[in-house]
Amino acid sequence: MLHRRAFIAAALALTSTGRAAAQAPSTSDWSEADAIVARIRPPSFADYRISIEDHGARVGAPAHEAVQAAIEACAAAGGGRVVVPAGLWRMNGPVHLRSNVELHLERGATLRFGKPGEIELPVVLTRWEGTEVYNFSPLIYARDCENIAITGEGVFDGQGRDGFHRWRGRQDRDKAMLRSMGASGVPVEQRRFGPGHFLRPAFVQFLECRNILIDGPRFVDSPFWTIHPVYSRNITVRNVSVVSKHLNSDGVDPDSCEDVLIEHCRFDVCDDCVAIKSGRDQDGWRVARPTRNVVVRDCDMSTQIAAAVAIGSEMSGGASNIFAERLRVRRAEHAIYFKGNRDRGGTIEAVRMRDIQVANSMTLINFTTDYHGAGSGGTPPTYKDFVVERVTCSNTGRALHIVGVRGTPVADVLIRDVTVASAALPELIAYTRDLRLDQVRVNGRFLFGDVHGHA
Repeated sequence: MLHRRAFIAAALALTSTGRAAAQAPSTSDWSEADAIVARIRPPSFADYRISIEDHGARVGAPAHEAVQAAIEACAAAGGGRVVVPAGLWRMNGPVHLRSNVELHLERGATLRFGKPGEIELPVVLTRWEGTEVYNFSPLIYARDCENIAITGEGVFDGQGRDGFHRWRGRQDRDKAMLRSMGASGVPVEQRRFGPGHFLRPAFVQFLECRNILIDGPRFVDSPFWTIHPVYSRNITVRNVSVVSKHLNSDGVDPDSCEDVLIEHCRFDVCDDCVAIKSGRDQDGWRVARPTRNVVVRDCDMSTQIAAAVAIGSEMSGGASNIFAERLRVRRAEHAIYFKGNRDRGGTIEAVRMRDIQVANSMTLINFTTDYHGAGSGGTPPTYKDFVVERVTCSNTGRALHIVGVRGTPVADVLIRDVTVASAALPELIAYTRDLRLDQVRVNGRFLFGDVHGHA
């Protein structure tokens, strides 16, 4: 049973201002973030330009074949820019990008993808909620490509709410079947879904790609997760807006990726704004590819029922070297959320977050080891080496929720310079080791502690 631990000032060597004797993190922590950003290089493209109208696209008519033909012609020419001019362009099939091609939507351009029954999506290799599977193609997809980009000031419309999102009520059987396949080690080639099944496709997915840029577009009404790079590296997502108001329409989900920069983006979604992932349960352990070296900065975030920044819940492959700074969170169920369960394993470590402004949340900072667990509970996650600092919050239900597992505590966490103006509850702490609070002020009073909890 969880034990709620109050912080007792008399047991600690504190100053009268509530400052604990906590060691400051090394300045090299954020130097590592600078190094990550310095080595991420957006792709460059040949000086070649082709319009989808050159391949027969006409406003009001299905444009899928023309868009794909322009991409293929551009790739055959050695690469360059495929231009989508202003107008509403109907898509009855997916966009499959090729190496050395930039898909550019001009201002006033909208690619509107069809709903089920209006769009034909071939079956491709993908990862669905952390498990590998052959399923419907994402609406925009690339596999084994390099030097690819989606740019411009146009709009990608997934028509998700009245389209693929309606499959959510019909997916339980397929979801259970896929998870069983992952747990029992069914070969991926035999995990065939697609027609007759109801696993929703992602909006944008890059699988085993490198040198990726998404800069400028607005993504609205996603069918499922919005931007989902998998097994990819050297990724830049900047100046992007994601607006999608139904469940599972995450903003950006780097999944078993390395060297990722997410900056100057705006998220207004009904699920996690940014969620860092690395595979689910046994299938995540089999693949064993962590997400590493991620920087999230200068973003505006709002979510109705999930997190502004999350690591998990599909994090069995682990995550490390994660940095987030200068975030404005207008609304979130959990502003900062580390989520695993006792069946999932995985190690999350070396996480640094700072300069975060939160208006409203249900929980400000949440470490959980009990997120939708359903098994024996014998493989808990490992959380270690976190610094969260310079956070302000106007209103929250609970300031801190930090709950580990007996024998596998949440370890080596420094939370400092945090001010919460109004919280219904200050904290729930259990099973921690080396949890240090420094200048954490809630409802006008300091929370004190070098808290060891019950390891």
